Amino acid sequence: MKKFPKIVFIGSTHFSLFSLKELHIKQYNIVGIITSPDNFFHKKKEKMFSPVKKYALENDIPFLQPINLLDNSFLRNLKKWNPDIQIVVSFRILPKKVWNFPKMGSFNLHASLLPQYRGAAPINWVIINGENQTGLTTFFHRKKNRLWKNTFTKKIEIEKEETAGELENKLKKMSGSMVIKTLEGIIKNKIEPTDQKNVNSLKYAPKISTLDCKIQWDEPSIESIYNKIRGLSPLPTAWTLLFFSKNKFVRFKIFTVKKIRKKHFFPIGFVFITSSFEMQISVKEGFISIIEGQIEGKKKMNIQNLINGIKIRKNLFVR
Repeated sequence: MKKFPKIVFIGSTHFSLFSLKELHIKQYNIVGIITSPDNFFHKKKEKMFSPVKKYALENDIPFLQPINLLDNSFLRNLKKWNPDIQIVVSFRILPKKVWNFPKMGSFNLHASLLPQYRGAAPINWVIINGENQTGLTTFFHRKKNRLWKNTFTKKIEIEKEETAGELENKLKKMSGSMVIKTLEGIIKNKIEPTDQKNVNSLKYAPKISTLDCKIQWDEPSIESIYNKIRGLSPLPTAWTLLFFSKNKFVRFKIFTVKKIRKKHFFPIGFVFITSSFEMQISVKEGFISIIEGQIEGKKKMNIQNLINGIKIRKNLFVR
């Protein structure tokens, strides 16, 4: 194992895990891991570990799970590790006291082309907003003030039918090599970080709420509806209310669709099921045809199986 530098890895998600594995497999000196506290399944009353914690347990890597990143006990334990550098991938914002702790500083990997799409959900928002390009950026936090300094960026094209899940998988596969490239550049003192450029119109990537996932079928553009559905697939998932009658409705999650541009005279949100087992929903510029969905209380299904489970097939609306 390489003795230098001593690394503390900070992350929690499946996205983080790819970079952690790359560092570990290539025998970098990971002296500790910081990850999120355990969650609980309310129904089963079982603990749910982060993917990063599971990896730490499987590979005997010390870890901390602070609730408060300024807690004195946590800071004392971090000091014992005495890291040379910290690498952050998919974690909450670190306070300055933690960020500035290592001798060589800390760097972060972010899944967008900074300064655009800062925030918790860049992969979702680039697709929701109809972008055709995104990528990865590594960046430093400058100790003297709160400005970010980029180190490396890597661009990729977004396919026209790509979902957030598919794009995330592409970026995950690139993330490990990007982290290693940045780390090696720091070790060899070959990085000259550049200030993020001033951009007149910044686009942000805030955390997505349940309400953000509700589909607005009266959007003027079919493209906007289509992009929203694929930008939220498979998680956190676009949804609507499917009405069978005035008093009966269920929540309907929609994962995969195709768009059909076509003039029609149906009211917005009218649902009709064709003889060839297609479910189409009318919008202003045509129809959204469902490929995969999930009716509340049932499993995720392809559209043929989903239609087979619907008893009422006439006078359906979404809202």
